[in-house]
Amino acid sequence: MTPYEAEEFTTTEQDVLRRYFTNLDQPVFALVNLPEVVKGALFARYSRTAKSLRRLFLDEFLDDLDVSGDESVDATTGMRRAEELYDRVFFQYGDDSVAQLGGVHLACEQASNVLTKILEWGRIMSYLEQSTRYIRYDQRSEGRYRYFRDPDVLNSVHGTRYVGEIDRMFDIYSSLIPVMEQFFKNAVPKRTTDADIAYKMAIRAKALDSIRGLLPAAAFSNVGIYGSGQAYEALLLRMRASALPEAQMYSDMMLTELRKVIPSFLKRVDLADRGQLTSDYMAMNKGAVDELSNRLLDVSAPAATESSVDLVDFDPDAEVKLVTAMLYPTSSLSERQIVDQVHKMTVDERLSVMRAYVGDRTNRRHRPGRALERVDYRFDVLGDYGAFRDLQRHRMCTIEWQQLSTRHGYVMPEVIEMVRKTNQFTDVMSRSAELHDALAADFPAQAPYAVSLAYRMRYSMQMNARSAMHILELRSALQGHPTYRSVAQDMHRLISERAGHKAIAEMMIFVDHSEDADLERLNAENRAAKRSQ
Repeated sequence: MTPYEAEEFTTTEQDVLRRYFTNLDQPVFALVNLPEVVKGALFARYSRTAKSLRRLFLDEFLDDLDVSGDESVDATTGMRRAEELYDRVFFQYGDDSVAQLGGVHLACEQASNVLTKILEWGRIMSYLEQSTRYIRYDQRSEGRYRYFRDPDVLNSVHGTRYVGEIDRMFDIYSSLIPVMEQFFKNAVPKRTTDADIAYKMAIRAKALDSIRGLLPAAAFSNVGIYGSGQAYEALLLRMRASALPEAQMYSDMMLTELRKVIPSFLKRVDLADRGQLTSDYMAMNKGAVDELSNRLLDVSAPAATESSVDLVDFDPDAEVKLVTAMLYPTSSLSERQIVDQVHKMTVDERLSVMRAYVGDRTNRRHRPGRALERVDYRFDVLGDYGAFRDLQRHRMCTIEWQQLSTRHGYVMPEVIEMVRKTNQFTDVMSRSAELHDALAADFPAQAPYAVSLAYRMRYSMQMNARSAMHILELRSALQGHPTYRSVAQDMHRLISERAGHKAIAEMMIFVDHSEDADLERLNAENRAAKRSQ
């Protein structure tokens, strides 16, 4: 029995969909025979709707496309084999760069929030994930809430409890949506300058933000991925090495669909002496390190109970290295010669170089060049899983995370106390922790499904100054979620005060340290409403 729900379409809808999607009944499918701009627009809309991608295409995109010439096309039969040249160059001679030349838009639906982090691990792919800020999880499909039901867990002694406890968590989440919406309407009345749709969307976003921590990591999400054949091969090899059964099952579905579009680039994935050997290598190394970690590390120390951001490593010679990197392309000197001269410069002279390099930034998209990649910062973060979901997608930094659990406690928004729903919130947290602990012994890889997004987890983020400028300015923006805004603000302060890199921190002029707004999304939604008009 499959844990995935198949969509239903009319005969007429099926005739249309077969032209553009590689299957009509699986949660993983590729997009073909569509203009690139349409695929991109579909994925952009994807993150803000509860609809599946195929239903979204039928409801919102089909009428605007000229599909009259595509009537004879049938994408579900698969595309013909790649040309013999590709087979010879890529497979026989192992020229991996060839696999960078073919890309695929792949829709990944009904993926748990545990799986989405595995899907989004790679650096050289593009992702759009369904947002808990815009999607209500109170809706049922065929009487069932939208979360992953692991077959092994369901067929075990924990199966009935797993469904019962997570259903109750969704019940409480659902009951609080109208409560929170009414609270924010009373707290922030609509202004005459606010568009009706903008105000409604901002209220909904604020309400859903305030209770997203109640959702378990088993909750479904949809992810749109665009990547090259090479990137997909790397992703599939990682997934096949994963201890999570969902990841292994999902990788098989992805491989089936991708082979309908770029078959030659993925020939090695499941060959015993090629891809399987690589996946086994990954799995064995992970197992060996896990064993040594359990034997060598004393984890009896008490768990942390407060969120934190710690700058654990930085370069004390950052200023000299940064100025050297800025001057290097303009000179004929060796790097050692430039370093010697930068050491002799006054502070004002170094600052003049840095200010000239950064220039007059009029918005956060004006970012200086790669000289800022010369300096690195490493942060250790303990924060709620909801914030981690957003920060993890910044792939230009190096991010590693520990397994999600209930060890470090949870974060309860102040507004929950204001609406007197503390008992409901703590009820969900207790159910989450007890179910997690019950699963951990028999199903350690699946136990995180039970963990609510409000629970804290520990993760490290290492980034250069250029990446930090992008991440901290974006994630501290006023319309962002308060939890990750706080992380970005703390990182910026630590760069300035702990590292003492005040000149670098001052380059990041669009980091916003203001307090959270009443309705973070209201101004952005008003602008969107004006554009649509």
